[in-house]
Amino acid sequence: MPQQAQRQAPQQQPRAQQAYPELLYTRRTRFDPADDLRAAPSLSRYVIGPNESDEWVWLATGYTEVRRILGDHTNFSTRRRWGAEGPNWRPPELVGHLMDYDPPEHTRLRQMLTPEFTVRRLRRLEPDITAIIEEHLDTVEATGPGADLMPLFAQPVPGEVLCELIGVPRDDRPEFLRHCHRHLDFSRSRKVRAADGAAFSRYLVSMVARQRKDPDDGFIGALVREHGDDFTDEEMRGVCVLLILAGIDNIEGMIGLGVLAMLENPDQLPLLLGERDGTGGPGAGKGDGGRLASDRALDELIRYMSVANAPTPRTAVNDVRIGDQLIKAGETVICSLTMANRDPGLTDGPDRLDLAREPVAHVAFGHGVHHCLGAALARTELRIAYKALWRRFPELRLAVPVEEVRFYNRALAHGVHRLPVAW
Repeated sequence: MPQQAQRQAPQQQPRAQQAYPELLYTRRTRFDPADDLRAAPSLSRYVIGPNESDEWVWLATGYTEVRRILGDHTNFSTRRRWGAEGPNWRPPELVGHLMDYDPPEHTRLRQMLTPEFTVRRLRRLEPDITAIIEEHLDTVEATGPGADLMPLFAQPVPGEVLCELIGVPRDDRPEFLRHCHRHLDFSRSRKVRAADGAAFSRYLVSMVARQRKDPDDGFIGALVREHGDDFTDEEMRGVCVLLILAGIDNIEGMIGLGVLAMLENPDQLPLLLGERDGTGGPGAGKGDGGRLASDRALDELIRYMSVANAPTPRTAVNDVRIGDQLIKAGETVICSLTMANRDPGLTDGPDRLDLAREPVAHVAFGHGVHHCLGAALARTELRIAYKALWRRFPELRLAVPVEEVRFYNRALAHGVHRLPVAW
């Protein structure tokens, strides 16, 4: 790894002099961090309201600082505090949400879940993932040139793959996913979104009950058979909710942004498809060599996109010093994954997409005990999706000027609104 770039140590400033909008960490300019996010020191305090008396948080943007905070579960907690309700209480809707658990509670759940997300276990899902992807590519092809890849491909595929994973029957999927997507639509009111969230949560409760009586070979059935009463019904429901809500938005963003990045960098496409090795040699179709180059290229694309803006905010459990800054117990820290992955201390030329780049320890999937449980599933899904798309449409191109592609910056993820293509 290149030597960490020298940054001027940020000085603690009066809060009124560092007043920034709450969602500074989501600011993007196409694929890149926006200028005001780039201007943020590696660790500084920011007011998230218009007045000096308003709430403020720490924002970490440096790679070293982000990894230090995310990797330190002793001093930094993801667990929300609920005041008078007591230290061990959490709302029913958060039971099973791994991001609201600290070790040892988190360790107990994670150890039971991890075997279901190994590469070897996920290989059994590959034929089903491929079938889902090909079905939606049929729709794209039937629609014809000018088809928008977002509603026809990038948006539906992640939800259907997750339904396949947890075992939602095909006939139930349209209604189930309708509630999921409506719950994630932040243009709707909190009350309306909550109603859809309650609807798909109720469905999962009934599904867990059915699996308790007659477990199948799917995800929930496997947890029932292998762990029995060690996993409560409420925890199973919560794990499934978290997988779906995190997976839909993030994979949708990765598919759309990844396609656009490849259309803008067509010379690098053979690396992603495993048709050329990382040195530019003729590695086409040569088994493990092509697959290895493809996997490395995919990981660089994931670093470059950094679709998830930030993980769950951390709360300092103890006073802790990070560099020259003292973060006090009870203070909140937001970690910018976008900026950490564009830090010159991580790799040379971090703003350049280079699919032949040597692998780096990026944080696109987080870091530490809360590293994304579904990272291997995401990589599997993306690898199959990109290869199937270009196998079907080798002459794929944008159907609109690139200037017309509009990006969205949500609190959870980054992506494109529309992606009309031709071939």
